[in-house]
Amino acid sequence: QVQLVESGGDLVQAGGSLRLSCAASGRTFNSYTIGWFRQAPGKEREFVAGITWGGGSTSFSDSVKARFTISRDNAENTVALQMNSLKPEDTAVYYCAADRWGTPIATLGKEYDYWGQGTQVTVSS
Repeated sequence: QVQLVESGGDLVQAGGSLRLSCAASGRTFNSYTIGWFRQAPGKEREFVAGITWGGGSTSFSDSVKARFTISRDNAENTVALQMNSLKPEDTAVYYCAADRWGTPIATLGKEYDYWGQGTQVTVSS
């Protein structure tokens, strides 16, 4: 079992950057693909980015590709989402989720087994 805690959400101006972190408990973290999802008010949850359990493969939605990067440190049980050139439409609650041995990286939330509670990102224009 894995418990996930997100941090790093904040209020930032358009064009700014934020770094979100997903910290996991448990000794099996390195067997989980981690995905980042977001949900804006009145909208469905959407996939943002993901990284496989070994860190060898990543995936991004078209809306964030070239602006966001994802990385993981299995020794520290953390996954980071670096968000650059933020836009007001990036405003949402961001969640990290874990999918055991998930390959390829799933973009549907139902494929993930564990979820964090989310962190708010607000981008002002």
